[in-house]
Amino acid sequence: MLPELERVPRLKLASTPTALQEAPRLAADMGLRRLLVKRDDNTGLAFGGNKARKLEYLVADAVGAGADVLLTVGGPQSNHCRSTAAAARQAGLEAQLVFNAPEVEAIQGNLLLDQLLGAGWTFAAPGQSPADRMAELAEELKAAGRRPYPIPSGGSNGLGALGYVRAALELDAQLTQRGDQPTRVVCAAGSCGTLAGLTLGLALAGREAQVVGVSVSSSTPDRVARTREVMADACSLLDLALPPAAPVIWDQYVGPGYGVATELSTRALQTAARAEGLILDPVYTAKALGGLMGEVAAGRVGADDLVVFIHTGGTPALFADSTLYWRPDEAPRCL
Repeated sequence: MLPELERVPRLKLASTPTALQEAPRLAADMGLRRLLVKRDDNTGLAFGGNKARKLEYLVADAVGAGADVLLTVGGPQSNHCRSTAAAARQAGLEAQLVFNAPEVEAIQGNLLLDQLLGAGWTFAAPGQSPADRMAELAEELKAAGRRPYPIPSGGSNGLGALGYVRAALELDAQLTQRGDQPTRVVCAAGSCGTLAGLTLGLALAGREAQVVGVSVSSSTPDRVARTREVMADACSLLDLALPPAAPVIWDQYVGPGYGVATELSTRALQTAARAEGLILDPVYTAKALGGLMGEVAAGRVGADDLVVFIHTGGTPALFADSTLYWRPDEAPRCL
């Protein structure tokens, strides 16, 4: 592990290292000789997922700052909000969530878990940005004598990305132990924090594998630029020079909109389950695996390419009515 990384305060929240598994039947169904799956759906924090790794650094910073309540923003089915609510409880804090959507009364999926965890929530007013509502709520809490700690959507800033720098170094050690040299490491690309951490961490480890982000929405015009921005923030925290590494983005698999299934994502969801008993989520990992399937079918990923697929979790969204929470004619609502 990097000594520079070990100097940054971290609160243990995730069950790591997560497994790196062969998926031979899924690989065969996709047209690959081998496929490895990094099981970050099993990080253990309230149904797991990638956000636990980011929150280890963010919550440690909040505790160090003397905070008593975590604030964050996302959609009503936000994996990040659910994980933040759970992380708050593990740290002895409370959580207040700001949802960037019209009010939804149906308590399903991640919202049910938010409620079970005792998180408070509010909705941004029509025409109000969720960031403005979160700033407004922070002032209200301060006026009431509370000590809020705001966390950006997805936990995707330089500090949060350190969680995936650590994950990338963990992956590098697993690959070294196995003697494997993957050509690509593929993950879903949402708010770009996971993508930034993986890209930076693998570059620092000297891995030549190409990191690929499969876009799950069209909300970020330039994901490479955003990823590099987060990488630069992370490097400043580590007092390291920013390496030239950048991810490749596959942005042609979004479909009608964020959270809206496509033919490929539906097939990926079913194929992973029936080939390996591997449960994906409909918003992130099904679209990411669907993108990989599309690239293999198009011949841009060869049968002999060894691919590592990062399973970032999100399975509670399987238990939410998509017609309530995700609409193809609206901006992305869930982060």
